[in-house]
Amino acid sequence: MARILLVEDNEMNRDMLSRRLIRKGFTVDMAVDGRQGVELASAIQPDLILMDLSLPVMDGWDAIRALKADPGTRNIPVIALTAHAMTSDRTRAFEAGCDDFDTKPVEWTRLLGKIEALLSSSLA
Repeated sequence: MARILLVEDNEMNRDMLSRRLIRKGFTVDMAVDGRQGVELASAIQPDLILMDLSLPVMDGWDAIRALKADPGTRNIPVIALTAHAMTSDRTRAFEAGCDDFDTKPVEWTRLLGKIEALLSSSLA
């Protein structure tokens, strides 16, 4: 099954998402800030990254830009996750290079559909 890197600073969100992903058969690695997420993505080469945008040390926008600027990680699909549902946040996330965008609180069925769609297109 696919390997997902979850970059999320909120422990409750990390716990809830990781448990659901593992139940669906995914291997899940976790990072608690943007810098750690970029470093871990480079080291483990996950199949997909779920990236919170409001992160300490390096925010999600900068982390996505760093991942997409690096030839070693630029092709890893990234779904931005945020509690900020404004159109400008969505636009800014896509401009940073994310492949999809979802809002918190996470609606599991919708997010899972986005994950599966990106994984099927990136593995095809």
